[in-house]
Amino acid sequence: MTNAQVTTAVSPLPVAVIGAGPVGLAAAAHLHKRGLPFVLFEGADRIADHLASVAHVRLFSPWRFNVDASARELLAQAGIEVPSDEQLPTAGELIEQYLRPLSELPAIASQLHLSHRVLDITRRGHDKVRSQGRQEAPFLLRVATPAGEHEWQARAIVDATGTWGQPNPLGVHGLPARGEHAAQARIAHGMPDILGAERRRYAGKRTLVVGAGHSAAGNLLALTALARQAPGTQAVWAVRGTDLRRLYGGARLDGLSARGTLGQRLREEVEQGAIELHLGFGIADITLSEQGLLVKAVDDARAPIEAIDQLIAATGSRPDLSLTRELRVRLDPWLESTDALAPLIDPNEHSCGTVRPHGHRELAHQHEPGYYAIGAKSYGRAPNFLLATGYEQARSVAAALAGDLAAADDVRLELPQTGVCSTDLRPQSSGAASAAASPGCCGGPPQVDTTACCVRDELAKVSTGRGCGCGTATDKSVRVTQGADQGV
Repeated sequence: MTNAQVTTAVSPLPVAVIGAGPVGLAAAAHLHKRGLPFVLFEGADRIADHLASVAHVRLFSPWRFNVDASARELLAQAGIEVPSDEQLPTAGELIEQYLRPLSELPAIASQLHLSHRVLDITRRGHDKVRSQGRQEAPFLLRVATPAGEHEWQARAIVDATGTWGQPNPLGVHGLPARGEHAAQARIAHGMPDILGAERRRYAGKRTLVVGAGHSAAGNLLALTALARQAPGTQAVWAVRGTDLRRLYGGARLDGLSARGTLGQRLREEVEQGAIELHLGFGIADITLSEQGLLVKAVDDARAPIEAIDQLIAATGSRPDLSLTRELRVRLDPWLESTDALAPLIDPNEHSCGTVRPHGHRELAHQHEPGYYAIGAKSYGRAPNFLLATGYEQARSVAAALAGDLAAADDVRLELPQTGVCSTDLRPQSSGAASAAASPGCCGGPPQVDTTACCVRDELAKVSTGRGCGCGTATDKSVRVTQGADQGV
């Protein structure tokens, strides 16, 4: 344990947790379990504000993967039972049956400050340049509150602000497309409630969905369902790349069956012509005409997409880095994730939606001890984050702040397998997707076009250079452990 860690561990100041979403509330539960004082800031006037914006969306993972163990224990002590079965909750059900009761427990509620938006974090008396005495100085948070700006001091920071509020732009270059700002009135981000509260916005309209992730898939399936109810509704899909195998996924062999079903249903809708698909369409310009939005590709040879009434940007999100401008954090220059975590999650290298176990050591910053970004923000721009990962991060960080490094280093992570190594994309006579395991992935080096491998195969390659021969769906999950003496 370094001197900086000792200083952090004995400080009487609280740990500041930023963000009262699922991971931030889990961090609060773990800090309470450790007997560590904390304060929890939430910028919105309700908990889990970002999750509440997609309350209508059903999650891929079952209840048992979406509830933190310490939070469940704390709720049980209060006589509150949370589901632990294989049922898939909606985001709204997760809030109402789990997160809201957790936030209302006295141990959490007494330290929860809603409508308190953290604006900046620094060290008391130190700007980013000043070194002398820096690590011994407490953190200082400037917070916008209903009563004006106030400052808090903290011994450590657990930043669980996520990425949802920072959507990626539509432009292929990582910048907004030309004309994107002017067209904002017709652009929605994420997953609007197409079949519910926002039905009138999309019924009978021609809507373009941009993106190649599961949010895009959900939007497209909602639009095709709406098209069967409301004549004139059209679903148009633009994808920057040309390979949809990762999104179509492993069908029945996916460890998260709802995710596999989603990809299979999407493929069927495309093959049946219910979705107008534009592959290799990197957006450069958006202009508004009397006929609607005209969307042009960066490749002038491609015909533009015309007469778009509404556009849904399902292009992912990125972290807000402005909070830590005065801190000495080291981020990966590509992903904007915690630097040491980047090699484990880089989507250019890792084909699976899971990563090796990691905890406080991978999340720490050498030159700014006591600051940890956890949850989706720790992954930066990488899209393969799961709630279970954030809960284990919270547990490890809380143990480290309590000085229990043995527990902090004993990182245990249970994640669902992706369960398939490659997807046969040849058209099927039945319209269903076929998922066949490729021996080039399971049991050997991955092929160039491999887009998904199971966890066991990934870990086997890391440790032995050989795959494990997976490719069946016999196991729904695999438990992997990283101890202090284990280099997996």
